[in-house]
Amino acid sequence: MLGLLLLQVLASCLWLGHSEVVDSFDSCPQFFYSGTFPNGALNPNNSARICQRFRNSYHYATLYDRDRRIPVYSAYKYEPGDAKRPPEWWMVEPQLIDKNSLPDMERDWILIEQKKFTLDQIKKSQAILNDYEGLKDLDIGHLSPSGHHFSRESKRASFTFTNVVPLNSTLNDGKWNAYEHKTMPKMTKRCKTTYVITGAVPGNTYVSEERVNRPSHIWSAACCVLDKKPPKAWGAIAENDKNHVEELSLGELEERLTELYGGTVTLFNNACPRK
Repeated sequence: MLGLLLLQVLASCLWLGHSEVVDSFDSCPQFFYSGTFPNGALNPNNSARICQRFRNSYHYATLYDRDRRIPVYSAYKYEPGDAKRPPEWWMVEPQLIDKNSLPDMERDWILIEQKKFTLDQIKKSQAILNDYEGLKDLDIGHLSPSGHHFSRESKRASFTFTNVVPLNSTLNDGKWNAYEHKTMPKMTKRCKTTYVITGAVPGNTYVSEERVNRPSHIWSAACCVLDKKPPKAWGAIAENDKNHVEELSLGELEERLTELYGGTVTLFNNACPRK
């Protein structure tokens, strides 16, 4: 009897460890420097914390806004690799539909054909591909971009609608792309590990029949761990209708976000320098 009870407890623990939509990021703290999460000033009313899981592994973490159907931010380790960019097989998060559902992200048609979900059930909880088709002057903008990940699996895991926002096409192809693929490699040259939090400030307009919020700004913060030296940090922010990226100190970025969100924002607590 005692043996059976122990097996039941163990099975319960294993299931909890596999949970993807979680009560806190304690299941995937490795994507946050010193396990320190951004403070509650960024939290929307109806949020979901997602340890982004694909093929039985966590690849990054996302705070998701269920009502606006966009991520608040995605947190990840900057680890660019030589793996080829995978096909754009867009996925959704089953546990936003049903907490007891599949722990891994999956393509919507598989959920419909094999798991008997309806498209309406999926659409109620998150954005889908149809929401981004035919948008004028807007792209699917990653918060945790595939190019910042090492393995093919991690790159694949970035193609989920819980990790993207409607982003101005000129900005996405222009200055923000340059920040992601030119500035970041330059800034991280001597870094042992770089922790990144990239987010989107909710805007006042929506797309796709008022289903998906169009952010007013996109922003990113990085904390770089150096060998035998204190960490260094920096930030960047861009308005979502201009092809311009402003590079800032971490402290300056937090001050800007405090103004935009209307509450004091801290991204890495006191773990990274703000000047």
